[in-house]
Amino acid sequence: MDISNREDCRQLTRASGSVAANYIEANEHLSKKDFVFRIRVCKKESKESKLWLNLLYIIETELDNQRKSLCHEANELVKIFNSIILKFPPES
Repeated sequence: MDISNREDCRQLTRASGSVAANYIEANEHLSKKDFVFRIRVCKKESKESKLWLNLLYIIETELDNQRKSLCHEANELVKIFNSIILKFPPES
């Protein structure tokens, strides 16, 4: 693994871990505003995870197929989090 892939993997690990941690925090929300904030962070970190996955350079076909599958899952998470956010319009 070259140095750029190594750093991209570190960033991916941080972003994807943040999705999970913030989702847990969202489910333990103190208010509706706190819940929406945490879900917004989940969406942002899911998008960032997809970015790092797209930057990885993988030669092996099987591993690259797994990378593509994870990109798809990250995109699906973005859609799910966006759908949740839309159910909670901002208060006026």
